[in-house]
Amino acid sequence: MIKILKDYIENHVELLRLDATEKTLKIIGVSVPLLIMTVMGSFFIILLNIGLALMIGKWIESYALGFFILSGFYLLMIILAYLFRHQIKDAITNKAIEAFFND
Repeated sequence: MIKILKDYIENHVELLRLDATEKTLKIIGVSVPLLIMTVMGSFFIILLNIGLALMIGKWIESYALGFFILSGFYLLMIILAYLFRHQIKDAITNKAIEAFFND
């Protein structure tokens, strides 16, 4: 009887370990492509913004002012992100929990 109980506990611990490993690998599997897309998207956005700032600068005949206008736009985005930071955090947390617990 004790051997059966010991085997059961060992098997249960192994099952928990495998389950945790599977969930960890799922999170990594979701995170790595997201990280790659984030890096590539960042390059795209940086180059796009340089182009936009130059285009705005050409329109208003002041390249520096074009960069300042685009910077003001991003300052506005930062303020909005700050104001909605709790909703953003909750959304990211919910997605992470969903990825962790869904099979």
